[in-house]
Amino acid sequence: MSSNPKFRQGFLRNATPPAWLTRLFINMWPPFIGAGIHVEYISADFREATVRMRQCLLNTNIFGTHFGGSLFAMTDPFFALLILRNIGKDHVVWDSTSHIDFKLPARGTVRARFFIDDAILADIHRQIAEGEKYEPHYAVDVTDAQGNVVASVSKTLYIRRKPMTEERTELQ
Repeated sequence: MSSNPKFRQGFLRNATPPAWLTRLFINMWPPFIGAGIHVEYISADFREATVRMRQCLLNTNIFGTHFGGSLFAMTDPFFALLILRNIGKDHVVWDSTSHIDFKLPARGTVRARFFIDDAILADIHRQIAEGEKYEPHYAVDVTDAQGNVVASVSKTLYIRRKPMTEERTELQ
């Protein structure tokens, strides 16, 4: 792995494609294709996303329900993605911890809806204003076609402002 600071958080981290192109890229990502995960919607302002997973042979377990790992995977990158796109590239946003609570057997098509509002963003900016890390908790429910919650996922993110470097100072 390179020690170059530009490569610390992924090679596509500094790319800022529009929402429609981001959605297309995510939908072409092989692990999501294999699990049957599809991003239905990302708002132009990156404040909302809807993810769907249809049940198929590749994401069904021996009990005839959705494989738990696929339910978990469909919620993985979205809070970090939405927050990063709203607070900017001069920040580090990582998933720190996650927890899934299975409520009901998941069958058929399931969805998760992610929302980031002004209050969340204001809280983040307030907490990291002095350069300290912030580890907020967010939750999303995975629901079936009838609106029943089949799983609840809680995520803790690690957020902080990147330290100023000579290179960044020169660019500004």
